[in-house]
Amino acid sequence: MDTEKHYINRSGWLRAAVLGANDGIISTASLAIGIAAASSSREAVVLAALAGLVAGALSMAAGEYFSVSSQSDIEKADLKREKNELATKPQEELLELAELYQQRGLDNKLAMQVAIKLTEHNVLESHARDELGITKINKAKPLQAALASGTAFTAGGLLPFLIAFFAPIHQMVIYQYIFSLIFLALLGVIAAKAGGSSKAKGIIRICFWSTIAMGITALIGYLFK
Repeated sequence: MDTEKHYINRSGWLRAAVLGANDGIISTASLAIGIAAASSSREAVVLAALAGLVAGALSMAAGEYFSVSSQSDIEKADLKREKNELATKPQEELLELAELYQQRGLDNKLAMQVAIKLTEHNVLESHARDELGITKINKAKPLQAALASGTAFTAGGLLPFLIAFFAPIHQMVIYQYIFSLIFLALLGVIAAKAGGSSKAKGIIRICFWSTIAMGITALIGYLFK
């Protein structure tokens, strides 16, 4: 029998990585575009891109860590509360578990049999999964999310940073925009492939919103030129 291929186990790190790389490209390119639109100095564009890259990577990593840590704290508090209830009210918790299975379509007798078997196997795991919705797959992992987000932001931000070095300064806005769309399209394909979703939908979505972001920063730069 062939093993089915699922993608949900990648959701934690994939979300952080895609968000980080996407932000790295868009924010660094937008910053470079804004400065290039207002100035003809390559040094200013490169410095702005570098500052945005470093600050953005650190900010993304820290923000992701704090955010997912909060989720982890909530999960731990709920598990601690559930463990205490299992110790003090085991029968009520068993009935509660059986009722959850009844709501999912099992008859009363079968629901109770399943609840008893799962309680005997691992009572806390059963309640964490079926009552609280906490599983090994979706459990919060702050450090993993922070590393994925910060690394991905750096990788994404390096691309427009290199464009700031090598593109003709008087066509910097155009070069940044075109190459950013190419990078973002490739990112959309990679993310869609890793997540098993539609490539076309991913490309359209990411390019549409990035065009708006870069267009606004370019407009601001031209206004202050």
